[in-house]
Amino acid sequence: MKKVYRLEELDCANCAAKMERAINELPGVEKATVNFMAQKLVLTAEESRYQEILQQVEDAIRRVEPECRIVK
Repeated sequence: MKKVYRLEELDCANCAAKMERAINELPGVEKATVNFMAQKLVLTAEESRYQEILQQVEDAIRRVEPECRIVK
């Protein structure tokens, strides 16, 4: 399942790269791309566990950039 989300409070390109690496390491994530300029996250993950994976993605984002959040 692939979805696109808007990110708020993403302040630097380096943080975006760190988020992307952290998200791509999560089990069940097939591919994640964080675009700093567009303030977007494109997430492709297992459909059967999508909500669980999305929660893990949100946790990974907060570890890198505590103020950043996903707008659903």
